[in-house]
Amino acid sequence: MRASLLQVAVNEGESVESRRRRVAGMVREQAGADLVVLPELWTTGAFAYEGFEREAEPLDGPTHEAMAGAASDAGVWLHAGSVPERAPDGTLYNTSLVLSPSGETAAVYRKIHRFGFDKGEAVLMGAGDALVTVRLPHTTLGLATCYDLRFPELFRGLVDAGAETFVVPAGWPERRRSHWTLLARARAVENQAFVLACGTAGTHAGIPQAGHSIVVDPWGEVLAEAGPGEQVLTVDFDPTTVAGTRERFPALKDRVLGLDRPHR
Repeated sequence: MRASLLQVAVNEGESVESRRRRVAGMVREQAGADLVVLPELWTTGAFAYEGFEREAEPLDGPTHEAMAGAASDAGVWLHAGSVPERAPDGTLYNTSLVLSPSGETAAVYRKIHRFGFDKGEAVLMGAGDALVTVRLPHTTLGLATCYDLRFPELFRGLVDAGAETFVVPAGWPERRRSHWTLLARARAVENQAFVLACGTAGTHAGIPQAGHSIVVDPWGEVLAEAGPGEQVLTVDFDPTTVAGTRERFPALKDRVLGLDRPHR
């Protein structure tokens, strides 16, 4: 299976519409990949809180339209990162979309753990309340977003729901980059799953971004890692090795404490 992680630069001075067109072009260039992944809140910037309200859109808004067309043109599964969603009741959510190779919506995930410690995203956006998986031809994806990476119980719940590959779009800051790599590897090892973690590059709202998107295998080995700037990280991996890893080293069977959360 081939995955391409698009480490998009989110810099001041570029309009949302311009970036949307640019990223759609990047997606179209990935024809031949099985899965393409975009970062968290790449339209606005994860720390550009003042833009959330202004740029919020419905699930079928302009980002969905542009990304659905790009996924269809390239013939790829597309995790379109996340966007500030405005729900019908007016609540904002940090929402991820997964689109099929025909451009259809295959899954929607609202970020459960909001970052900000009583400011920023934590107060401006509502929290999701459901774990989300989506079956692809070769693997089952478990969806998480950025700050979710710090909460292992979420990933345990996704494993219980059948996840074999975790996809984690993020807008992770450079000053905590060591945590990014450490947590991605930890989530892979403890759940015996692949982790595809795609971050943003550039600087927005004065916050330098970590970049360093990473793909980790079920043993915690780094298969590929990007640098700090905008780039496409492409990796071939074999998702069938998840079952073999879990069979040869059946640590998950020894679990005592679990996570019970609604799943859709």
